[in-house]
Amino acid sequence: MPSKKNPETPAQRKIHKVMKEFKEGDLESGSGAKVKSRKQAVAIGLSEARHAGAKIPPANPSTS
Repeated sequence: MPSKKNPETPAQRKIHKVMKEFKEGDLESGSGAKVKSRKQAVAIGLSEARHAGAKIPPANPSTS
């Protein structure tokens, strides 16, 4: 059985950490409410990665 590949970039590590929190039910939004949506969890992960200095392009406003 092949092992899972670990996240390589700082952005991937941050998103991986946030998604793990989401799956465990520990992820909270800025207001303190529990996150129930997978899309919201991804958005939080991308936002945190951007704040940490990762070079991630900004969200495309036309797709929201």
